[in-house]
Amino acid sequence: MTDTLTPTTVAFADRHGVEYALPDAAADAQVRADDRAHVFHSWSAQKQIDPLPVAGGDGATFWDYSGKRYLDFSSQLVNLNLGHQHPDLVAAIQNQAGRLATIQPAMASDVRGELARRIAGVAPGDLERVFFTNGGADANEFAVRMARRVTGRRTVLAAYRSYHGGSGTPIALTGDPRRWANEPGDPSVKHFFGPYLYRSAFSATTETEETRRALEHLENVIVLEGASTIAAIVLETIVGTNGVLVPPPGYLPGVRALCDKYGIVYIADEVMVGFGRTGHWFAVDGFDVTPDLITFAKGVNSGYVPLGGVIISERIASFFDDVVFPGGLTYSGHPLACAAGIATFEVFERDGILERVRDLGSRVVEPTVRGWLERHPSLGEVRGSGLFWALELVRDRDTREPLVPFNATGADAAPMGEVAAACKVAGLWPFMHFNRMHIAPPLVISEEDLVRGLAIIDDALTVADRYAR
Repeated sequence: MTDTLTPTTVAFADRHGVEYALPDAAADAQVRADDRAHVFHSWSAQKQIDPLPVAGGDGATFWDYSGKRYLDFSSQLVNLNLGHQHPDLVAAIQNQAGRLATIQPAMASDVRGELARRIAGVAPGDLERVFFTNGGADANEFAVRMARRVTGRRTVLAAYRSYHGGSGTPIALTGDPRRWANEPGDPSVKHFFGPYLYRSAFSATTETEETRRALEHLENVIVLEGASTIAAIVLETIVGTNGVLVPPPGYLPGVRALCDKYGIVYIADEVMVGFGRTGHWFAVDGFDVTPDLITFAKGVNSGYVPLGGVIISERIASFFDDVVFPGGLTYSGHPLACAAGIATFEVFERDGILERVRDLGSRVVEPTVRGWLERHPSLGEVRGSGLFWALELVRDRDTREPLVPFNATGADAAPMGEVAAACKVAGLWPFMHFNRMHIAPPLVISEEDLVRGLAIIDDALTVADRYAR
């Protein structure tokens, strides 16, 4: 079933009464023409892409101008935690726009202050202050600036297989191929190997070994780079785009201990995994560790209006009591974005979002994807937490040869393209990266749609199985 509407059907009347009469070939053609003629897309060779025109969306579903609907199993860019067109978020933005659409960050705003208070209320430890940004990249940019200013040091350590944003310092921190074309970057950023037991850089065979050897490696890097020069270690709590790499037990507390030992600021990048993705307000809550700074964006208001920020510990915040913080943004803590953030908290609390994510993750997703290991020879490993999982596809389970090479393009990447195409034909929009498919639907997805989406992926994996030895 492709879930495509007939030409005479109204596609959807959303919760605001807006109707979409589809198919609409003329609208599709106009959107395509405008996009191809005038929009310059990120991370793309412009003539080699064909973006899908989207007509509308609701909850865990969006649709194109032909009327074809897709289950959004990527939450767009793993930011749409409360789904498309959530009525509470839409209403909050509308109400705020009606009374005060914007105000500069040097002035006090009721919604900015309330959202900061709510974020501090769920943050771990003594992280009580919030510096608002426009998104995740600038959150990481300013977190590093804080660490450098407080410590008086310059060097920052970040992991390979990471992504921290597309601007200056964040792209230098990034440990995936998107950094390469942007070099030379910040020469004071150095990289190290984080834990990844399935493809261990340390020849580990157990989680205990991986934790111990990864921490030994990190300490060696600290010592050899000069501990007295290192301002911060920046880590995605659970690595996102680069593999949903869940740290083994003891690793993050070990990082915390190393930071304390050498006077280094620990920055937890929770841009992708914060605000419920793993069933916790912040993913660090599941690892019994408190960073010095937490960066966030995406799920704080599902991206309805751009918003990000840095949550700051008392030690770091107090440093700037009488020292000027050298940074700021025109739209920091924009009232429309903050209003949607407050509404997000209200929905999470009213609808038990964290509890349902933990339930659906453990009761539905985990047993389903682990069951696939018995039936799909192309599936090397599954890993994840809550509603955030990765399927690692291989050609050979024994050698763990990836289904496609690292950073594959063109014909080399074709097998993964075929798997993605099978999902799309069946009405599911997947999140693909290198040899992995990620499962990251909106946190409000119904159990019925979650099960249906997983069944579509199950069928699509038979395409990958044809390449397995």
